[in-house]
Amino acid sequence: MLDCFVGNKRVRMGFAPLRRAAWLHKPFNLPEAIKHKELIEQAMAQFDIELITLDNITQDGMLFDLADAEKVAEYFSKERVDGVFIPHCNFGSEEAAARLGKMLGKPVLIWGPKDYINPDDLYRYRDSQCGIFATSKVLSMYGVPFSYIENCDLDDPVFAQGMNKFISVCSVITAFRNMRLGQIGTRPGPFASVKCNEMELLQNFGIEILPITMTDMKRMFEQTMKERYNEVAEQMSLMKKIHTLKPGVEDEHLLNAAALKLTVEAWALAENLSAVVTMCWAPMIEAIGIAPCFTLGDVCDDGLPFICEGDIHGAVTAVLAMAATRYTTPIFLADITIRHPDNPNAELLWHCGVFAKSLAKPQSELVIGNHYNRLCPAVGEWELKGGLVNILRFDAISGEYSMFMGAAHGTDGPKTLGAYMWIEVDDWSKWEQRLVYGPYIHHCVGIHADVIPVLQEACRYIPGLVPDLV
Repeated sequence: MLDCFVGNKRVRMGFAPLRRAAWLHKPFNLPEAIKHKELIEQAMAQFDIELITLDNITQDGMLFDLADAEKVAEYFSKERVDGVFIPHCNFGSEEAAARLGKMLGKPVLIWGPKDYINPDDLYRYRDSQCGIFATSKVLSMYGVPFSYIENCDLDDPVFAQGMNKFISVCSVITAFRNMRLGQIGTRPGPFASVKCNEMELLQNFGIEILPITMTDMKRMFEQTMKERYNEVAEQMSLMKKIHTLKPGVEDEHLLNAAALKLTVEAWALAENLSAVVTMCWAPMIEAIGIAPCFTLGDVCDDGLPFICEGDIHGAVTAVLAMAATRYTTPIFLADITIRHPDNPNAELLWHCGVFAKSLAKPQSELVIGNHYNRLCPAVGEWELKGGLVNILRFDAISGEYSMFMGAAHGTDGPKTLGAYMWIEVDDWSKWEQRLVYGPYIHHCVGIHADVIPVLQEACRYIPGLVPDLV
C-alpha cells in the first residue's frame, strides 16, 4: 500500500495521567503517583502512536486540578489528538477527568495499575482501582462515552491488548469523523438496493460526498494520459510483468487501466478523499474504453478503497474496516452470491474482478481477463487467500443505521469466474436471516483481520450507529 494513502494516519494519543491533590500524604502519596506516571509513559513506547504528554502543561505532567481540565483540553485539541488515555496513577480526580473528556470530545480510555499494601505502615498509597470506579460513574454523569482496560499490572498482556484495541478504536473514530467520499457518476439504475440518504449521512455523521460527472472524469483521464504518459506506461509494464493476460487483453486496455488508476488516485489526494465509489457499467466503459473492475482492485491495493456500483454505504464500511486494522491490509467488496454445493455453512463471496491482488492465494496465478458478461477487458481473476476474515456492512433503513459484523474462515469450494472466496461460518441460516431482515443487501466488505471487537467498541463513540453482531 502507498504511504500517500496510509502513511500519515498514525494515531496521536493524548496522555493525561490522573492523580489526587497532593495535600494528602496517605493514601494518595505524590511520589508514588509520579513514579507510576513515569513507568506508564515508558511503557507507552511499545505502541505505534504519537504520545502527546502534559509535561510542559501541568504540574508534574499530570491532571489533578479542575482548573487544568480546560487548559489540557485546549492543548490536546491544538495537538489534534485522536483519543486520550487517562491512567489512574492513584485514586485520581474523577471530575477533572470527566470535564476533560466532555470538553475534548474524543475517545477516552481509563485504566490503573494494580495496587499493593505497603508492608511497613500497612497503607495503600494509590487505590487506583477504587478511583476507576469513581471516574467511570462521573464520566457517565457527564455523558462521556469511554473505554477501559481491566485493572492489571503494567506488564500484563491484558494491558497491551487493551491498549492496542483502543488505539484501533481511535483510528476508526478519526476516520469516521473525517470521512469524505468521492462519487463518480450515479449509481446503476437497476441497483435500487444501494440507494442512500446523502443528507442523513452528512447531518447524522458528518460524512461528506463529493460527486463528479463521468464527463469530468473522462476529461481528467485524458489529461492524465497526455501529461503523465510515461507514468502510465510504467504502470502498464508492471501489470504485464505481474499478470497473465487472457486473449483479447491488449496494451491499449492496460494503458487505460493504468491511466484510470492514476487519475482516480490523484483526484482522491487532491480532494482529501477517504474512498471513491463509481458507476462501473456502460457509461464507464464508454468513457474509459475498458471495464474498470481490475483498476478498482489495483487502487484498493494501494490503500484507497475504490468501490463499484455506486455503493456509498459499502465505501463507508470499507473506510471503517481499514481504519480498524490501522491500514495494514486492503478490503474487498463482494457480492454474497450462492451457497456451497456440499457445505451447508459455506457461502461464495464473489465479484466481477475487483479484489486486490495482494489478497490472492499465495503462489496463485494473477490473471487479467475479459468481463464475464460485458465481454471486454479488464477484470482480475483469482481466488482470495483463506484464514480468518470479518464480513461487515454499514447500512440503514428509515433513518436507523447499523453495522453488520460476522466472523468467517476461508474454505475450499468450486472454481468460478472473476475474483472469489468461499467462506465458512458457524451457522449460515442465522446469517442469512440477519441479512434478509436487514437492513442489509447483497454487498459486504471483507477484511482479513479480526476487527469486530474494535468496531463494536467504536460504536460507543458513534451515536446512532448500532453494532449488529451475528
